[in-house]
Amino acid sequence: MTDTDDPNIVLFVMDTMRAAETVPADPDLTPNLAALAESGAEYTSAFATAPWTLPSHVSMFTGTYPSKHGAHADHTYFDGSLPTIVDAFADAGYETAGVSNNVWITDEFGLTDGFDVFRDDSERTDAWSGTGSLGHRATNAVRRSRLGGPTFERLRRLVTVGGETDDGAAATVDWVADWLDGRDSDDPFFLFANCIEPHLEYRPPASYAREFLPEGWSYDRAMALRQDPREYDVGLFDYTDEEWEVIRALYRAEISYLDTQVGRLRAVLEAAGEWDDTVFVAVSDHGENVGEHGFLGHQYSLYDTVLQVPLVVHGGDFSARHVRTDRLVQLADLAPTLLSAAGIDAPDLRSASQALSFHPTDGVEPRSQVIAEYMRPQPAIDVLEEKFDNVPQQLYDYQRTLRAVRTDAYKFVRAADGAEWLYDVRGDPGERNDISAANPRRTAELAATLDEWLGSFDEAEADGSVDVSDATEDRLADLGYL
Repeated sequence: MTDTDDPNIVLFVMDTMRAAETVPADPDLTPNLAALAESGAEYTSAFATAPWTLPSHVSMFTGTYPSKHGAHADHTYFDGSLPTIVDAFADAGYETAGVSNNVWITDEFGLTDGFDVFRDDSERTDAWSGTGSLGHRATNAVRRSRLGGPTFERLRRLVTVGGETDDGAAATVDWVADWLDGRDSDDPFFLFANCIEPHLEYRPPASYAREFLPEGWSYDRAMALRQDPREYDVGLFDYTDEEWEVIRALYRAEISYLDTQVGRLRAVLEAAGEWDDTVFVAVSDHGENVGEHGFLGHQYSLYDTVLQVPLVVHGGDFSARHVRTDRLVQLADLAPTLLSAAGIDAPDLRSASQALSFHPTDGVEPRSQVIAEYMRPQPAIDVLEEKFDNVPQQLYDYQRTLRAVRTDAYKFVRAADGAEWLYDVRGDPGERNDISAANPRRTAELAATLDEWLGSFDEAEADGSVDVSDATEDRLADLGYL
């Protein structure tokens, strides 16, 4: 057990889980997330700083935006020039551990410095590698019990019995259980975990998929649908309305599966006697387009579909002052917020940070706006030209930097080629109608706000390619980044 004045901090990232299905937390789709929200704090207007994994995670770790921390598609590496929460927790005497299912969050991209131990599980991207249903009993048991029921040790035996193995998030939770069991320290810990299941391709366990698939669709038939987002972009395939329904069902099934792992992780912490002394953050790093705006995946845009994410915090003052709030929150704000939760000063990090704490006792005024940046498309156009015979003109048009400023009422987006859009996000939450021409004053005000923000800091001088292993290139290609 740890001293309650020095709580454990768990940052659990549910990769690619968007707000549309998960905000507010749905007791039917995400019962474990909903249970955390019920006794913790839920932030229903939380936004990523970028629409993809690497820059978003570095923002969470540093409290800064992509153009300041320099880890983005123009330079896919965090050079460590800014202090991170991992370093801050380590310096404060915390044991630090990390585990990642996403290849972007590995040593090759500069994200593992400061961890006492870091587990690279990035080769595990499919939730289910077996062919039967036996291994699903373990995850289904937690889903049915809503955090009660079987002990974790029994659940783990069920996951691996008979040679049928869940190699996705469940294996990551297993690793966390082993790590906790092997600890010989009474120091508090900072634990980071990224689980990737809702990311393309959507291949949930069959038992989950069957709960969501429309009538007449078998699991095998659904799995036979093409899902490569880059092939979709260049027009090698499209979906009928019915097939889009299937794809969205698979995405929801992935969310349901990962929610079960949230429950298992809670059970692991409870079994270790650490839950009551833990501040637990469940958050996504970015969202997803599943047919919206003509996209499959999270490239080429800054719509709310790729920026708005679930954020639930349980434990400490977040549970003591239980709230569901629509105050604007930026994922970069997690850095100062978690430091406050642990009572850590970390003056260098706080000084470098561009973020605002939303810790209940800090009394910081809510944000009036959030910012997002898409520094360059990933993959670049030359990669697409190499891979495909014909690249549509629209993909050339997308090769540009995008920046957005969003308030409670409006979103302004500007591209490096001079294009501008304004959306009424209250009256038009789907961002279907550009109203910039009809609202020149509002457009100019938000453009000036964006310019003022850009002028408030020095951008990182970060560009050039980053060498990665062949295995990493293969993983990035599997995820649709190359």
